[in-house]
Amino acid sequence: MDSHMLTWMMMMMMMVCSQNSAPEGVLNCCEGDVLFLLDSSGSVTSYEHARMLSFLSELLLPFSLGRDQVRVGLLQVGTKPRLEFGFNRHSTQSGLQGALTNIRPLRGDTNTVDALKMAKEWVLRPGTSDGAREGLPRVLVWLTDGVKPGDVIGPMAELREEGVAVLVVSTGHSNYKVLREVVTPPVENHLHFVDIDDMSIITKDLRDAIIEIIKAERLHVRDVSTDSASLHWRPVLSGLSGHYEIRLGEISTGGGGGGGGSGTSPSTSGSQYQRLIQSAQLNSVRLTDLKPDTTYSVSLIPESNEITFNTLSTTFTTKPVVESPAVVTVSESGETSVRVSWGPLQPDTVTSYYIEYSALPRGNLQTVTVGRSQNSTLLRNLLPGTIYLVTVTARHASGKQKSMSVKVCTQEVTPALDDLQLTTVGSASVQVDWRGSAAGLRGYWLTWEGQQSSAANQRSSLYLPPNSLSTRLTHLPPYARVCVSPIYRTARGDGLCCTAQFHSDALGYGFQS
Repeated sequence: MDSHMLTWMMMMMMMVCSQNSAPEGVLNCCEGDVLFLLDSSGSVTSYEHARMLSFLSELLLPFSLGRDQVRVGLLQVGTKPRLEFGFNRHSTQSGLQGALTNIRPLRGDTNTVDALKMAKEWVLRPGTSDGAREGLPRVLVWLTDGVKPGDVIGPMAELREEGVAVLVVSTGHSNYKVLREVVTPPVENHLHFVDIDDMSIITKDLRDAIIEIIKAERLHVRDVSTDSASLHWRPVLSGLSGHYEIRLGEISTGGGGGGGGSGTSPSTSGSQYQRLIQSAQLNSVRLTDLKPDTTYSVSLIPESNEITFNTLSTTFTTKPVVESPAVVTVSESGETSVRVSWGPLQPDTVTSYYIEYSALPRGNLQTVTVGRSQNSTLLRNLLPGTIYLVTVTARHASGKQKSMSVKVCTQEVTPALDDLQLTTVGSASVQVDWRGSAAGLRGYWLTWEGQQSSAANQRSSLYLPPNSLSTRLTHLPPYARVCVSPIYRTARGDGLCCTAQFHSDALGYGFQS
């Protein structure tokens, strides 16, 4: 009895010491469920058990507990594992710390396998009465002396596959290979070996590892424009009395005179900042009247007489002013016209748009002016198959002008090619005639080849200038296939074909399309 009283008094003194030196910066940082698997079997002495509980007290003291915060559960390992408290039990530090002082060891065998089964089915599974929350990170921290832990590799692997992060603290001579296999990577952050009297030296490292897994980004900046942004946060004051104070200031950049150094510093800590007060029931505000292309620091300070919260801070940069025209595009390209579009429209700052265009390399310059609310125009009377340089200039009300140029290409004229006729002349010659337009053409391409198996490889071709509309082909194979195709500047167009038929007596003539 005396030994139990001494152990209890020692643990209370350690907890008081821990509470007096609680680190800052952890409040309101995280959202998730953390289950501690505590070895309290017969191999763990009362002193060691008390030291582990003291370690947990110091480890958990800085966290904000409850809904939308961190929830903690504790499952003890013995012959018959026991859930001391689940995630819904303690929403305050005073309740959690009091519960830790009242926990007694189970003794018996180290039945870790059944404890893990209980953890998987009752505690860490979302949706159960005292279980984890859906969609939030789950962490299992196993504190063991390493004595006969059992076959834990399989059950631990199942937990990891379900998304549970596994961390281990060993106070004895554990099997390093086994423990290394069960923890969630990175091993160097999630596996700790420490003497029972030196557990405090890993407190910060283990706490930081837990925070890294369950930390919640509670302050977001969205919908940033040139002069405004939306600030969103988790409603940590919901249901509490108080308000949110928001401080917004520019981040100034300055350099030393002659040393070439530079640095940035937020101005929310001094007097040069905007101060906004928002109701405890709100979780967003629209920040307006901002400067374009400027970096701001914004701080959110939840104020309440009931709970102390950390100040949350972040930075963001407004978008620069994009002066029209920022983009010029081409559409509806034809042989003699093309549509040019631009944007963005800025009718409040632009008085008109001035469009210049000329054929490259040295065409005549043509111009057109359109109103400030017009974002496109159709350029007409252009030359087919020609490259033009088009420049769109926005004339701003301030007197400033901004221009952007683009190259456009009109389509080439597709001349009509029809009425292809073949007239046999003698036994192996044919007169080829066709009708077409030489405008926009580079010439014609004639090909002919035999259709019968004895002349299948007899293929020939001929180029003719654009003003040619006929030619005579000689020494053709029987049933020769003759084709005429127009040649444009960039490609060969579709052609027409006919088959010349030669009679054995050389007296007949004709063609076949």
